[in-house]
This record gives sequence, structure tokens and C-alpha cells, in this order.
Amino acid sequence: MRIGLYPGTFDPITLGHIDIIRRAATLVDKLVIGVAINRDKGPLFDLEERVAMITAECAELAAQTGIEVDVHPFENLLIDCARDVGAQMIVRGLRAVADFEYEYQMVGMNRQLDDSIETVFLMAEAQHQAIASKLVKEIARLNGDVSKFVTPRVNKALLARFG
Repeated sequence: MRIGLYPGTFDPITLGHIDIIRRAATLVDKLVIGVAINRDKGPLFDLEERVAMITAECAELAAQTGIEVDVHPFENLLIDCARDVGAQMIVRGLRAVADFEYEYQMVGMNRQLDDSIETVFLMAEAQHQAIASKLVKEIARLNGDVSKFVTPRVNKALLARFG
């Protein structure tokens, strides 16, 4: 069974994330969405809220594709999380060249820690390349319309959070 791990903070999950999840699902038999517990980032949504959003957004995809999609919170090293879930590959989404520099360093370090786990990069579709959770939150906080960047369910959660 080919198991892939797509890690991120997903605060909140965006259409860019969903695009990568949809395309990663074609590469594996099981896709684990690793939800990073990163207290340093000070997430807008707590872990339970992020897990619930991701689970809801991925349910339809899992039903359509027939692959298993699990949501797995983690706070340890990414490579240890990959081992914990039995992943042979880590899926990373790229939006721009700036993302690649950071990801390149990450891959090098992860390969030193465990060279049996591959990293696969997927470029976000053109219409999603500018989407970043950080920017979505800022636009929503300032009463801007983020409906082009997130699903209706996530948009509703952002509206509820920011009033």
C-alpha cells in the first residue's frame, strides 16, 4: 500500500491545499493529512477546529476517489510523523520559487534523517498559487471577501471568528 503524508498547519485549509490533496490522492492508496501542532505560530483555529475542517473537506474527496484519507495531528519531527503513519512519501505543495528554497533545505535534512522516505513536490494550479493561509486570515480579519480562496464551510468559520 502506497501511503503519502501531506503535512501542514492548515490554519485554515484553503483551496490551494485542497488542490494539492486532490492531486496527491492520485499518487497513493492512502493519504494522511498531517496537521502540525505548532504553538509558535499561534494558530487562529485550534487543533480540533482545524482537524474538523480538514476532515469535512476531505470526506467528499475520499468518497469520490475511493482512497483512504486520514487526518493525523502531530507535534514531532516531520520524518518521525512519516514513520509513525507508515508513509513512504511526503507530499509538499509549492506555490513559488521562494517556497522551493525552504523545501529544498527540508528535503536535504529529512534525507539525512531517513533516506527511505521520498519527498514529492506538487505545484499548485495557477489559480491557487497566490493563496496562503496567512493572507486569507489577514483579508478576513479586515472584512475582505475570501470566498475565492476557501470553501463555503471554511469561509463561514472565518466569518464566525472575525464577526
